[in-house]
Amino acid sequence: MAPFTRAICALLASLPGGTWKNPFCVPGVETQPGKLAQTSPPSSVEEPAQSSPPGTIGRYHDEDEDENHLILPGIVETCAGNTPTTRHKWCKHSIDTDYTRSSPTTGVVREYWLEATDVILAPDGVSRALTVINGTVPGPTLYADWGDIVRVHFTNSLHTSHNGSSIHFHGIKQNHTVMSDGVPSITECPLAPGKTRTYEWKAEQYGSSWYHSHFELQAWQGIFGGLIINGPATADYDEDLGSIFLNDWGHEGPVPMDDKATIFRGPPIMDSGLINGTNTFGNLGRRYNIAFEAGKSYRLRFINAAIDSHFKFMLDNHEMTVIASDFIPLEPYVTKIVDIAIGQRYDVIIKANQQQVADNFWLRAIPQLPCSLNKNAHNIRAIVHYGKQPSEPTTTGYPFLDKCQDEKELTPWFARDAREPNMTIPIVASLKIVGDRVKWSVNGTIFTSDWSNPTLLQVIDQVPSFKPSTLVVEVPDAEQAFYMVLYNLTPFPHPIHLHGHDFAIISQGPGLLFAEEAINAFTRTNPPRRDTATLPALGHLVLAIRTTNPGAWLMHCHIGWHTSEGFGLQILERAKDIPALLDTERLRRECQDWKEYQSRFSIEQSDSGI
Repeated sequence: MAPFTRAICALLASLPGGTWKNPFCVPGVETQPGKLAQTSPPSSVEEPAQSSPPGTIGRYHDEDEDENHLILPGIVETCAGNTPTTRHKWCKHSIDTDYTRSSPTTGVVREYWLEATDVILAPDGVSRALTVINGTVPGPTLYADWGDIVRVHFTNSLHTSHNGSSIHFHGIKQNHTVMSDGVPSITECPLAPGKTRTYEWKAEQYGSSWYHSHFELQAWQGIFGGLIINGPATADYDEDLGSIFLNDWGHEGPVPMDDKATIFRGPPIMDSGLINGTNTFGNLGRRYNIAFEAGKSYRLRFINAAIDSHFKFMLDNHEMTVIASDFIPLEPYVTKIVDIAIGQRYDVIIKANQQQVADNFWLRAIPQLPCSLNKNAHNIRAIVHYGKQPSEPTTTGYPFLDKCQDEKELTPWFARDAREPNMTIPIVASLKIVGDRVKWSVNGTIFTSDWSNPTLLQVIDQVPSFKPSTLVVEVPDAEQAFYMVLYNLTPFPHPIHLHGHDFAIISQGPGLLFAEEAINAFTRTNPPRRDTATLPALGHLVLAIRTTNPGAWLMHCHIGWHTSEGFGLQILERAKDIPALLDTERLRRECQDWKEYQSRFSIEQSDSGI
């Protein structure tokens, strides 16, 4: 048995149930590989961005090249964006610019003021207590241009629910700005009610994403909104219609539903779903409507912001050209249906060329049965209409098979090969029963961190070691490549999201990889890159990451219940370089504010801390 295999089998044997008679751990037997201040967008949202001809490929960069991942400041350049026929351009840059090494410096600061409040709203017609941003679900969209500085002032006004809060900018690498990642117990203490915190970072990426709270289950209580960074694109289009949020929805709210999930040892059943914060439930509520003009092409930015649903989305009778996944521009490909896991984003272009068929069409988001339970799974719809007023469509959706899987045709426009790893880190996800509750574990440990003692504060204080329950994986050296080899011992798929980085997907599929030969057979030539990927049920996921960004970066399953129940770990990257990046006085002050509030209102931490 090879050393890598022995290490995995030893790890499996230490978990409850041992190796459960896994044949791969029998000696001699191995497997084969198998964001309100500003609500109008900056320069280019009305005429956003695109690329060179489909089918060609941009500049090629070899991961083995020595490179400085600090984006060097350049001459301040103003940019008017691009036009419907020049989407591949972006002033002095283009879709072929390697944004990991070079980005514009616009000198522009996009400043926003966000406030979290307790409200009663009825997104699908059924009233429910929510916590929201600036009074709406979703919250206002944050816009920036590639190379801008984004500054967000966030005020916690949750004086009814007495909750802490935070804002995380999903998919933003936070290159050398780890204090703006917005994760309580990792990069900050929760923001206490009555307090304001400022997050600031440079838009070194471009594309589509979202911001959300990372405190308890607040993201699914309503604290989320869109995030659009304008830049070049890989295909031309006429208009940008902005973010399209896909949510599942429960009328009880996420906290009581989470209690049921942990006690009854199974995922709760959602009541309905929302598209851009609205839908119908029985005779209540209203549909979200999108107006098309025949002959035009439209960019739509789909975001799966669900708590526990993997969707397939489609527009009846129309094809879609996919041009980006997460923040990664893609070689465009045409499809009728797109799979989107929780936390993922897809930018698509749709041509308005079906008016001869009908004036109204269903836009559908369909939860996939193997990993999504919903009482109204076939009613999560919006109306796309060619006429001035929408009416109920009579169109039919495309046929499909219920599967919880990632899109397969993802070829990054800017090609990068993955390096051989300097180290390989095995991660095993499994279930644990603790008393009468179900928990998730990583390498046999249920992740538990302390709101009032974040990892960054511990780094400043130079603690001699971290508590085992905080699952700190230390990678100390710069410019190293390491592989995270994730194994799923459960029959449930998991959307895995990494903060502070994107990653290359070296291998993804059924079965558990054990053999050295499996590592040697991984495809490293321009593999798919993104920041959220599905770990298949009873399968594996191998991610290649480079140590280019000092910080404490959370990796977790993006199913809300699973994060709450302990499915997470943190990568402590280049710890010796972190203190120079921190405002220590601010961090200590904000943590003291939280401790005082927590003590005054007797707030107990009831989840994993993330």
